Amino acid sequence: MRGTRRRSVFRRRRAGLTDYRRRLKLLRGRKPRAVVRVSNTRTTCQLVTWAASGDLVTVSVTGSDLSKKYGWPQDYSKKSVSASYLVGYAMGKAAKAQGAEEAVLDIGLAASTPGNRVFSALKGMVDAGLEIPHGENVLPDEDRISGAHIGDDVAAAVETTKTKIEGAY
Repeated sequence: MRGTRRRSVFRRRRAGLTDYRRRLKLLRGRKPRAVVRVSNTRTTCQLVTWAASGDLVTVSVTGSDLSKKYGWPQDYSKKSVSASYLVGYAMGKAAKAQGAEEAVLDIGLAASTPGNRVFSALKGMVDAGLEIPHGENVLPDEDRISGAHIGDDVAAAVETTKTKIEGAY
């Protein structure tokens, strides 16, 4: 449509950064959102609540925090399936420590392929004790989560990092 009655489109919608229909559905549930984003270098998990002045991030854990705080080897990937699981696990433990019991998963514009890194982080949050509605068929296999498909050294690093996260909370 042209002319003065043209409807303006939100900037984040024009840039392809936000799906406002999906966001509105998530906000109508009035539960905190467990936001998972995978960038080129790391996985980020956040617990976000809505406020009129803007979203409030109550808990945030990134793949870089794994090596800084929990002993994940520096040269290992911070966005692999195993690392995503550990980031989700650490975020879930931190959220439980702050009193959060339930959330709803927000994957943004990421593809919802069963077994991918987003659902690996979801598995970590669920294992940490957060109540997040999901189907069991989307979660990755235990071999991929433990890092056994990569190598024994990664599987050992996953176990030691997981015990350090449990000890921190």
